Amino acid sequence: MRIAFTAPMKPLDDPVPSGDRTMGRLLVRALELAGHEVRIATRFRSWSREGGVSRQNRIEADARAEARRIGDDWAREGYRPDVFLTYHLYHKAPDWIGPALADRFATAYAVVEASRAPKRRTGEWAHGFAAADMALARADRVAALHRADHECLADVVPQDRLQLLAPFLDAAPFLAMPHQRAAPRAPLRLLAVGMMREGAKLASYRVLAEALRGLAPATYHLTIAGDGPCRDDVASLMHGLPVILAGEVAASDMARLYAAHDLLVWPAVREAFGFVFLEAQAAGLGVVGGATFGVPDIVAEGKSALLSPEGDAPALAANLSRLLADPARVSTMGEAARAHIRERHTLGAGAARLDAFLHGALRHHASTARQ
Repeated sequence: MRIAFTAPMKPLDDPVPSGDRTMGRLLVRALELAGHEVRIATRFRSWSREGGVSRQNRIEADARAEARRIGDDWAREGYRPDVFLTYHLYHKAPDWIGPALADRFATAYAVVEASRAPKRRTGEWAHGFAAADMALARADRVAALHRADHECLADVVPQDRLQLLAPFLDAAPFLAMPHQRAAPRAPLRLLAVGMMREGAKLASYRVLAEALRGLAPATYHLTIAGDGPCRDDVASLMHGLPVILAGEVAASDMARLYAAHDLLVWPAVREAFGFVFLEAQAAGLGVVGGATFGVPDIVAEGKSALLSPEGDAPALAANLSRLLADPARVSTMGEAARAHIRERHTLGAGAARLDAFLHGALRHHASTARQ
């Protein structure tokens, strides 16, 4: 089928790497793998760092002008999509373009990864919140990427139009990479991967540093892959610990980096789910992390991962201590991790689920058109 695609949170060609950009690109790859023809309808970005009705009114006006321009171009070309698919909308990144074009061309409208925070119903984000809710009401199908979002969306999206869509990745490069040593042994090689910026990322590094200070330094060595404006802060947090800051690592080198380590450790403060958990497991690494939002949905708790409450440094340290004292379990977790990814989170599995999701949107649209 013909799919028109947009990502109002972050365009797919945005120069700043992030999990959001990665997931958007993977969605397009999965759609094409499933045999669909994908057209990027627009790279218009409705996301705004700051709220306020006047600012959001200006963004809405620009978005509606963009929708008219696209619609006129499509009409002249004779193009009509079967489904307009929007990736990631919420109060800071509403979608005015998808619903407008879906209405103009009488086509199905679907959303992958929507989130909803009822506390934003009033206040500086009220206009964006209402716009996001209107898009959800128009959608023929809505997918949440984890249970926490699913529960919030269930208040406004009927169950027959709402589903969970498990995140996925191109696992092949990670599954194919052999480990650089046959079995874990002391000191264990730990890996953390995360951008160094204010907010949740820096909070994760604080929790990680606190947890590490509760461990015997001779039992582990940690490599941190990542960079950003808070690099000096992270270096200060890790001062005196057996830690190397590796800086930013190219995506093409990540599989090799994972394969050189024994465990991924990441507190995941405020993480939606964390692509690094998927990548690490595909590379055969067990995970020690925070049980935040969608993280429990993408690991096999007790088998491929040990999770602790979000922000709980002592609990994170306790899970690390268990594995530092039991290298054989580290190896078993790595094997379970790869099996978990093969079974649930490959690109092929994602393509199949996404294809079924879109056909559900078409069925709903057809049924409402007959009414």
